Amino acid sequence: MVINDKEFGEVIVRKNPLARSVKFSISTSGRLQMSVPKYTSDFLAKRFLNSNRNAIREKLPIKDPGEQRARDYQKKVLMKKAREYLPYRLEYLANLYGYKYTKCRLTHANTRWGSCSSNKTISLNIGLMKVPEVLRDYVILHELAHLNHMDHSKSFWAEVGSHDKNYKVHEKKLKHFSPGI
Repeated sequence: MVINDKEFGEVIVRKNPLARSVKFSISTSGRLQMSVPKYTSDFLAKRFLNSNRNAIREKLPIKDPGEQRARDYQKKVLMKKAREYLPYRLEYLANLYGYKYTKCRLTHANTRWGSCSSNKTISLNIGLMKVPEVLRDYVILHELAHLNHMDHSKSFWAEVGSHDKNYKVHEKKLKHFSPGI
């Protein structure tokens, strides 16, 4: 359920079967989030929100609802661009260097640019669309190298270096960007 509040914007209400009390937190999207016991009515959730406004303001870093909408729009635009670009670039580089992966997933994690699972799924952050192409390629090659080395061993870095001679420079430059949206 979502409560549209004039002060806090969209408040996400999650009904949790294990919850015994109401807890407030900030979701990854920057919205206020309430975790309530499973059988809490919508009326009681709204009432609890209204009776705890001061505590919420004091304890949680609430973002402006306008910022939430702007972030949602940016995420939508980046996802569209990422869908049109990242899977094709991954496929191109995989074919160029002889890698085989099972699927490409697009994410919007706050802390990672990409990952490679043991079932050979490559996940790429849509935030890559905000960085220069050479850094996108570095991340893709980094994840492709994980298909052969599921660690950051010397062998792994040697493989990354065989495809990207300047990978150390690219890794440093990437630290100036944030994968979060």
